[in-house]
Amino acid sequence: MNKEEILDIAKKVIAEEISSLSNLENQLNNDFAEAVEMVLNSNGRLVVTGIGKSANIATKIVASLNSTGTPSLFMHAADAIHGDLGMVQDNDIVMCISKSGNTPEVKVLVPLLKSLGNKLIANVGNTNSFLANNADYVLNTTVRKEACPNNLAPTSSTTAQLVMGDAFVVALLQLRGFTDKDFAKYHPGGTLGKQLYLRVEDLCVNNEKPFVNPTSDIRSIIIEISSKRLGATAVIDNNTVQGIITDGDIRRMMQKYDDVDGLTALDIMSNNPKTIESNTLAIDALKIMKEKNITQLLVLKDNKYFGVIHLHDILKEGIL
Repeated sequence: MNKEEILDIAKKVIAEEISSLSNLENQLNNDFAEAVEMVLNSNGRLVVTGIGKSANIATKIVASLNSTGTPSLFMHAADAIHGDLGMVQDNDIVMCISKSGNTPEVKVLVPLLKSLGNKLIANVGNTNSFLANNADYVLNTTVRKEACPNNLAPTSSTTAQLVMGDAFVVALLQLRGFTDKDFAKYHPGGTLGKQLYLRVEDLCVNNEKPFVNPTSDIRSIIIEISSKRLGATAVIDNNTVQGIITDGDIRRMMQKYDDVDGLTALDIMSNNPKTIESNTLAIDALKIMKEKNITQLLVLKDNKYFGVIHLHDILKEGIL
């Protein structure tokens, strides 16, 4: 089999799954909306269960729900009928994911859930199945056929289950008014979270705080820049920023003057340096650095010199 034939297989799989998803949109009905509203107004959690590949889809849906403000947990259908059913509390709602809706584990589990009084949502590919007939709400994930040439391996069906789950998650997210700040609260360790909560002061406090006086001589300026390892120093008078001296300013000074003896910070500093408030988001500091083509900003807090934030500080956090 040559490369073109391999690519042709992949294209056919993708086309078949796209076709399945197109049909999925037409299979939505009021059960979806009512199930979403029920979960939204619930005081309990959404327990998502399934077996086989459907269980794998369930774990992803649970992860998405938890990360967007809907308390959720995964319960394997086989484990549920061997003790794990105890994790389901009185106010919990259960979503069961299954292609056939007729697997032995589902047939045992569903009556138990009904006896406990928990509401049941079926994410199911067979609307005439045992699961669909016993569920309070049915999310129809029927597909015409699997993308597998033998129509056996779960492919189109699991994609449909996942997309239906994503639609459920996003509907809840929007109804809750879930914002970027909420997202940051649940994703503090990720890049997206850092973009939404990490502030300049969180980073610059880890740096040295280079500064010289307006009358400082060239030797002390170079030592300050070199020892603090930030490529610059603030020029401070009574804790007020007067200017900045960077590595570039030192190089330009050497090109401009044959004799640097007697020069002070006041002679070589850049006036009106770019500054940023300490409570500004780090991502906004990065935008300023890119726009101004600079690598550091002087940080102010209550209009007083607070420190320096460097481009490398932001990049180390994975904020791009």
